[in-house]
Amino acid sequence: MRSTILSISFALLSLNMVAQGNKMVVVNTEKEPIAPGKFEPTWQSLSQYKVPDWYRNAKFGIWAHWGPQCQPEQGDWYARGMYEEGSGYNKWHVQNYGHPSKAGFKEVIHDWKAQNWDPEKLVALYKRAGAQYFFAMANHHDNLDMWDSKYQEWNTTRVGPQKNIMEGWSKAAKNNKLPFGISVHASHAWMFYETSQKADTIGNFKGVPYDGNITKADGKGTWWDGLDPQELYAQQHPLSTAFNWEWSNGCSVPNQVYCDKFYNRTMDLINKFNPDLIYFDDTELPLYPISDAGLKLAAHFYNHNMATHNGKLEAVLFGKILSDEEKKCMVWDVERGAPDKLQPLAWQKCTCIGDWHYNRGRYTNNYYVPAKEVILSLVDIVSKNGNMLLNIPVRGDGTIDDKEILVLDGIGKWMDINKESIFDTRPWKIYGEGPTTELTNPLEHAGFNEGKIKYTEKDIRYSKNGNTLYATVLAVPVNNVCLKSLGKTKESTKIRNIEVLGSKEKLSWKQYADSLVIVKPKIIPNNIAIVFRIK
Repeated sequence: MRSTILSISFALLSLNMVAQGNKMVVVNTEKEPIAPGKFEPTWQSLSQYKVPDWYRNAKFGIWAHWGPQCQPEQGDWYARGMYEEGSGYNKWHVQNYGHPSKAGFKEVIHDWKAQNWDPEKLVALYKRAGAQYFFAMANHHDNLDMWDSKYQEWNTTRVGPQKNIMEGWSKAAKNNKLPFGISVHASHAWMFYETSQKADTIGNFKGVPYDGNITKADGKGTWWDGLDPQELYAQQHPLSTAFNWEWSNGCSVPNQVYCDKFYNRTMDLINKFNPDLIYFDDTELPLYPISDAGLKLAAHFYNHNMATHNGKLEAVLFGKILSDEEKKCMVWDVERGAPDKLQPLAWQKCTCIGDWHYNRGRYTNNYYVPAKEVILSLVDIVSKNGNMLLNIPVRGDGTIDDKEILVLDGIGKWMDINKESIFDTRPWKIYGEGPTTELTNPLEHAGFNEGKIKYTEKDIRYSKNGNTLYATVLAVPVNNVCLKSLGKTKESTKIRNIEVLGSKEKLSWKQYADSLVIVKPKIIPNNIAIVFRIK
């Protein structure tokens, strides 16, 4: 039944594309063939996927969402916003780099040197904070590859830092014995950079084109002499009439050359670094449904992983906005949000303590997400069968600031006491109880519902490991703790012992017909969330 539904869904999408006059781009695999194995590039075949136990045990990863857009320290989507006339990005860029008709985003790349980057130090710090896996960004919508890319001349070994960023991160993860993840975002450069084709509508530069359409010939005598800006901007195509992440409703459709190149670049990345996890910043899979590139990449990743793990699949692949059937083919990623119900399959929330790319204003205005909010979110996610991937924004020079270090320190201190309630656990029969479990908090598109619910000491979240149940109170208790889900009429299992993690205090408690009541502990080990270990 499942394979039939997937086949019908795929066929309907293909027919819809034909009806709209678009033919699916079938990428050429001659240069980068798909590894042979169990998986074929179809939804039906990918539905054989099973999430590995190591990932379900890990629960918490840290991400370095780092690239040239961190250099201006202006936050997210700078490479697009700097070409939007009158925007804050645009005004800042003109003041600091020059007009985008003369100084485009390639000048920001040239300015980015990563001179103080120490991947070993950073990854060790992330591990100290509790990270069980580490992610590094391989490219963003700005289209710069962070390794010695075989198919993209605009890469960090040739321009900008002139360093193999992915190699540095990969070695640091291995040295710290952390599974290594890579995030790939470049499939949308085609649309993302379209603002670079435009021109000012007023002022001294009215009608003067931005640098989105310049070519290799224009670089004679410049620092980028010999490089083709179109390999970076990819803008020799008609503008979209609407910006839509799903490649529909007015989007300009990428051509064969673009799809082939994205496929080849990503295959090169997988084969060189053999990642344990891959995050695609795409609805479903990259370039889907206008191309089969994403399906082929997924099949190759799984087969390649099995070949390097003695036939056992240990890979984890993420996609956004997945149907229930597609969630069986990979892990569902929810951006800056979480479902409001316990999920039957493993999933992940990706989020950040600031902007995705470093924003100096977050530091100046003390606007980072504090450790407390990170921990409360993590506890809620784990209770619903999820993992958290947390981005700590890195500055252009390759360092993180002192306020970010304080957040990591706060997370680490809580983990030191309570990590057994997070790692290696599984959901209980219900995810929690209390006022917030009675609220609805629907996801918006890819997620984006975090921060809308405030927890109190009456909110409880559960996780379990074997015969041990963990009940986490999402604030410091004011009164005795009442667990309604553990009354004798609801829970027949005998309770032998109850402890607070981080304390040797002997607790008083009693199980009634409708609840388990724990007398408020005299010792409160932390001011974020206390955990009761119930045997």
